[in-house]
Formats: sequence, C-alpha cells, structure tokens
Amino acid sequence: MALLDPKDWISLHGDPAEAVEPATGEVLATLTLAAPTDVTDAAATAAAAQRDWARRPYPERAAVLRRAGDLFQQHAAEIGEWIVREAGSVRGKAEFELRTAAEECYEAAALAHRPLGQVLPSGAPRLSYTTRVPAGVVGVIAPFNVPLILAVRSVAPALALGNAVVLKPDPRTAVCGGHVLAAVFAEAGLPAGLLHVLPGGADVGRALVADPRVRVISFTGSTAAGRSVGALAAQHLKRAHLELGGNSAFLVLEDADLNAAMSTAAWASFFHQGQVCMTAGRHLVHASRYEEYVARLAAKADALTVGDPFRAQVHLGPVIDRGQLGKIVALVRESAAAGVRIAAGGTHHELFYRPTVLADADPDATGPGSVGASPAYCEEVFGPVAPVRAFRTLDEAVALANESSYGLALGVVTRDAARALELADRIPTGLLHINDQTVNDEPVAAFGGLADSGTGSRFGGEANLDAFTETRWTTVRATPAAYPF
Repeated sequence: MALLDPKDWISLHGDPAEAVEPATGEVLATLTLAAPTDVTDAAATAAAAQRDWARRPYPERAAVLRRAGDLFQQHAAEIGEWIVREAGSVRGKAEFELRTAAEECYEAAALAHRPLGQVLPSGAPRLSYTTRVPAGVVGVIAPFNVPLILAVRSVAPALALGNAVVLKPDPRTAVCGGHVLAAVFAEAGLPAGLLHVLPGGADVGRALVADPRVRVISFTGSTAAGRSVGALAAQHLKRAHLELGGNSAFLVLEDADLNAAMSTAAWASFFHQGQVCMTAGRHLVHASRYEEYVARLAAKADALTVGDPFRAQVHLGPVIDRGQLGKIVALVRESAAAGVRIAAGGTHHELFYRPTVLADADPDATGPGSVGASPAYCEEVFGPVAPVRAFRTLDEAVALANESSYGLALGVVTRDAARALELADRIPTGLLHINDQTVNDEPVAAFGGLADSGTGSRFGGEANLDAFTETRWTTVRATPAAYPF
C-alpha cells in the first residue's frame, strides 16, 4: 500500500507548483505551495495541539517516534524513489538518508525518557530543582540537498520532547523533504495538529520566523539566508539554531597513504555532486605529495560516471537546477581565468556537471588573462569541484586552513593520528575527522559549525535537549518565606 497521496499536497493557499525531476525535467507531481497565511493558521493549530501533546506520558510520545522509524524502513522503496528522482540523488545516498531518518527517530524516542532536570543545593530551607519543559512550537526550515535527514533531524527530537512543529521544506524537494514526513508521522499515530508541512519561498520563511507562537527556529541552509533568519529571530527575541555553509579543509600530510586516501578525497568533494555543506572545498596537500595527489585525484574524477540516477548506476547525478549549475560554471570559469589549472572535469551536459579537480588553486593565482583571486577556492561552490593547493610546513597548513571565514568540518589524512590531533587544535571547527573525509554525520553525535558555518548550536544526541527545550528553575517551601518587609 502506498504511503503518499498527492491529494494531500494541494490544500495550501500559495501558488501552484510542480515536483520536477532534475535529471530529465519530467514533472513528477503537482502540488501547492504555502502562503504566509498558512503559517499563521498552522502556528495557531500547532500551539493548541502542543499543550495536550506535552502532557502525554513519555512512553506514548516515544512509541510514535519508534513507529515512525519503522515506517521509514517499511516504505523505503517508495520514499527512496522520491529522493532519487526529486533530489537527484544516487541510490546509495537515498538509502543512507532512509537509514539515518529511521535512526533519527529511534534516537529521538530515547530522548523522551531522558532525565528532565536536576536537584540543586539551596541556601534556604526549600527544595530547589530544574526541569526541562518543551519550547512550544518549533519552526524548521530545511534545504534541498539532503532533504529527508535535514528535516527529520529537527522534527523528530522536537516532537519527542513534547513540541509541535511547523516544517518549511525547500520547494524543490517539497515531497521527499516535507510531505513524506507528514505521511510517515500521521501513519505512526502522531495526533493531528502537531506537524504542519508548508513548502514555500522566502516569504513563508519570514512569516515562520516572525510568528509569535513559534519559539524556536531550526534553520539549515546557506550562510546568506542564515544571517537573515538570525537577524529576524533576534528582532523577535527567539532562539535560532543556524547550521550554515562551509568551505572545509581536507589536509593531506607528507606521510599520507595516497592509495588509501583517494577514495576518501573523492568522496569528500564529489558525494551528491558536492551539494553538501561539509564538502571538502579546499584540498591542502604537502608539497612533496602535491603533483602525485593532483594526478591521482584527477584520474579518479575522470573515472566516475555521471548521469540519471533513477535509470542507471552512476556515481554522480544532476545538480538541483539551472541556477545552481550557473553558479558552478561561473566559479570554475573565473578560477581558470585567474590562472587555476583544470586537471579534470570542468564540463557539463544539461544539469550533469563532471567531477572537477582544480590544480594550483592559490587564491592569489595569476596567469594569462588573470582576473585576480580564485573564487572556487575562496567560496563555497556547492558543486563537484575539488580545488587543490600545496603547503610546505605545518604552520603554513594551519594558516591556510584558518583563512576561511567558515568553521564547519576538517579532515586530516596522516599515519600519525597524534600529530593530527595536535594540528587540529590550532584550526577551530565544529567537526573533526582524522583519516576520514569531511562529510560525516550520525544521529548520536552533536553537529554544528562555527563562524560563518553557524551559531555553534548543535543537533544530535543529547544536544537536542538544549535545542528544543527550555530550563525552568523551581523552588518549593513548606511554609511562606519571611522577608525584612
């Protein structure tokens, strides 16, 4: 029996829209986007439903989350097809999203029965303690690139902890990043009114952030959009957890095993067409290994297949749309004009962009026709592009890694893990992976970036307790207290 019913996707009040397969341009379904008035209605309904949900016994909330996890697995074929076709994901990536979505629900179910607070000492004759209470209504704004995970990682823990949720998925992945969750949680027995899915544009996002009934915002997306969300949330005195972009460094030291490192390096930049915030945007390689590294990575890139992930077994699918393609093309073209050498790729057919290796990716590169710094090295590309630059000393490697305004992930490849830890202590990032690449995530691990990569807030595991609850201090006396007047 099918989980999804397209009739559920046309009840909103915004413009009509289409779910489009980027690989072919085929219209997969028709739907309706949300309007700001839908946010008002959803937030009011959610606030009313949340009060009863928060009073439900924790085993009841946990059971809904466990059933949701089971349903992601039971309907994996149907949901997976949507992730492949609507988001342009290869099948392995879709399978990863489904496994992780189920694990996010199971981990969230465990949150429902975590200790709620602690007893505190007091200088007065009273009982003093703290309790965690639900924040109320949580607004979740999720992107197109890993649509299911980046929605459910906030939706599931927020619900488990007694909140209601209003979810705004990216309109380009409204089904696999939005309506799928509504269908799963409804079948799992979540009471009506607790989860609202409102795919829409920036106007819907602004309405969600501004609505007074929405007390916490969980945003994943670009740094530019995150700044706007954070500023608007601050105006309304509400918490905003911002998980933003990155231009992560992947350091390859002189003792690295390049045979073992090539798979790691390629995955770091080319997984899901590079459309991941944790993608390695700067490969920093010791000068003694640089030429060999560039040659090997270029050969690896040239060997990867790019095509329609629904109809063929490929390594890379299409980028999400022509707007994103245009950005990638422009950054690579401008970098080549700045003197960077295209060692592999740099071409595309329709939305299928070849995995690309840029050698000599010095941001101050000069050459014939040079126009200045290399933008593909300095900026977040969000495409399958791996800029490579050499360093000669560890101090230089640290300086180069720290040049970026981002602080999301760091990968270090070396035979000496202790030296890697010492090196990483000098490079502030939210995530560190030694002898692994930068694109890593697990539901039990805290996740978040620093500086332009986010507010330092964390999703995952026990960090969700801080993200989606408030702490209340309570004192209790046997008799009324007496004061000087």
